[in-house]
Amino acid sequence: MMNLYSAIFKRKSVRKYNMELLPSDTLAEIKEFVNHVEPLEEGIKVEFSYLSAADVKNLMPIKAPHYLCIYSEKAGNYLMNAGFMLQQVDLYLSSKGLGSCWLGMAKPSKEVPVQLKGMEFVIMLAFGNSLEPVHRSDLSQFKRKDLGEVGTAKGVDDILNAVRIAPSASNSQPWFITGDAEELQVYREKLGIIKAALYDKMNKIDMGIALCHIFMTAKVLGKDATLLYNENTALEGFQYMTSVRL
Repeated sequence: MMNLYSAIFKRKSVRKYNMELLPSDTLAEIKEFVNHVEPLEEGIKVEFSYLSAADVKNLMPIKAPHYLCIYSEKAGNYLMNAGFMLQQVDLYLSSKGLGSCWLGMAKPSKEVPVQLKGMEFVIMLAFGNSLEPVHRSDLSQFKRKDLGEVGTAKGVDDILNAVRIAPSASNSQPWFITGDAEELQVYREKLGIIKAALYDKMNKIDMGIALCHIFMTAKVLGKDATLLYNENTALEGFQYMTSVRL
């Protein structure tokens, strides 16, 4: 994961693609990487599948030559786990000069099974050669909250900044982090009834993306991040998701 850290600070969502298929050796390298992505929580069963444009139904006008789907059993924090795993792929693709984009409003077409080995479809990434710049030139191109709005955790500005520029559904940036350089508490913004209907699932995936950035940054700082849970942790206006010991 450490090798992908630099991609955090330049990746962007690519929405325009060259529709030519990637070479078979490039796809083989991508599949090899996907087969070894790290889970957030061991024991949650997941499967990946690869689709073409003809196999995808997307409400957004984004069309790519390749799509990577993640399927998961509904166990524990399976949505965060899916976001954590697929964000590693997103950063890997960016590091290879390929475009990618999270597709929260896309699903496999009716001809593709909703379930795979008993697991349900969670979300997909579009990817391929880009027709637009794959990377941002500097941090000013990220349209994100200020660092103080990401959290109040002390002594971990590197981690907060990595979370600050993480991608999220409709750029909703639902995270808030408290704690210190030894332990972080990770929260998700509470949603009203209408927003929850639209973003509850996606924001849980977003939290997995943020945790991916936390773990990668901790590794670069020479720390081993591990999850722990404290059910009694609360913060007004937010839902407690997990804690991370550094």
